[in-house]
Amino acid sequence: MSNPADYPRFAEARLLEALADSPAVLVHGPRQSGKTTLARTVGDRLGYAYLTCDDDTVRGAALSDPVGFVADLPARAILDEVQRVPELFTTLKAAIDRDRTPGRFILTGSANVLLLPRLSDSLAGRMDVLRLHPLAQAEIERKEPRFLEQLFAGAFQAPPKPRLAAGLIDRVVAGGYPAALARSTARRRATWYLNYLDALVQRDVRDLSRISSLDALPRLLAVAAAHTAQLLNVAELSAPFQLSRPTINDYITLLERVFLLDRLPPWHSNRLSRLVKTPKLHVGDTGLACALLGMDAEALRADRTTFGHLLETFVYQELRRQGSWYEDPLTFFHFRDRDGVEVDVVIERGAHQLAGIEVKAGATVTAADFSGLRKLQSVTGARFRCGVVLYDGETTASFGDGLFAVPLRSLWDTTA
Repeated sequence: MSNPADYPRFAEARLLEALADSPAVLVHGPRQSGKTTLARTVGDRLGYAYLTCDDDTVRGAALSDPVGFVADLPARAILDEVQRVPELFTTLKAAIDRDRTPGRFILTGSANVLLLPRLSDSLAGRMDVLRLHPLAQAEIERKEPRFLEQLFAGAFQAPPKPRLAAGLIDRVVAGGYPAALARSTARRRATWYLNYLDALVQRDVRDLSRISSLDALPRLLAVAAAHTAQLLNVAELSAPFQLSRPTINDYITLLERVFLLDRLPPWHSNRLSRLVKTPKLHVGDTGLACALLGMDAEALRADRTTFGHLLETFVYQELRRQGSWYEDPLTFFHFRDRDGVEVDVVIERGAHQLAGIEVKAGATVTAADFSGLRKLQSVTGARFRCGVVLYDGETTASFGDGLFAVPLRSLWDTTA
């Protein structure tokens, strides 16, 4: 068992960088992803006072007199779970406008304030925003990876690596939440995930929206888990419920706000008119998804279709997690045309570079596995840097100009 504080958080460098030139930095992400640990690790070193809005007394003081509360804060302060007192954002905006000294506030939030217009407007131009995800495999293995660097360099060279084999399924089922990984058995991890979801719905979701059917949210998330890595189809998701499609769509948005679901937008181009314009749906963490589906490693090993979808989500989330501390901003998409030609993940770096990644659960790769990547390469021209098929094999191999088969292990282990 590991202490959650023992894992390195490679986003720490981004946080320190932001504090050096921004009056406030918001670290937001799902509950129990490690935001408080990261904020306090940095804050204790730099002399920040710590207050949490989960504390009834602190929250009550902030609600009753937000102006006085902010005025009485020390020169450097951490405000944890600040989304629980949304009134603070306007007051913090005014305080920052009066004094733009860098590094005044570290804020953490378990709701995506960028999806809440009133709070997002308060942040504009005043606060840097850092997304903290559950642990990446690179952090669990304590190996800072070079995968994204190699991807945009368009060059992969590595000696053979052992297959992950059964260990890959174990990683998918375990997920990335530090407290879940601290549990000694898979059964105890699954119990943690289910209890976590129940607490999250009863607290954060209730705070964000006064919906009438709170009990539907865990069931909807379980249905979404069964549809992860597939095109978003609200009609299919709403079928088990006596709720309208617009209501289900609102609930999906709510689950996005607490980082339990992601919509991956479609990549588009004016050169192609036959592209599918529907987003893909991904659960925020495969450990939570497996717990909701009641699937342990043995069950997932027997259900290759579900494993394939969950593996795609696992890779997508690993890329998102690594991208959160990457030196350049990255934007994520999927690619699919009406003939069914697709690329699981498309990553844009700035306006001029693009790479594609296809995920394969098997241990062999053929030229046919690159059909989607070749289509993407043909329509993007000089923008295309690299296309990779990630597979559970041992060998890195070239399949033509800028196209590679790469072992899944290399996603987080790029050591020679």
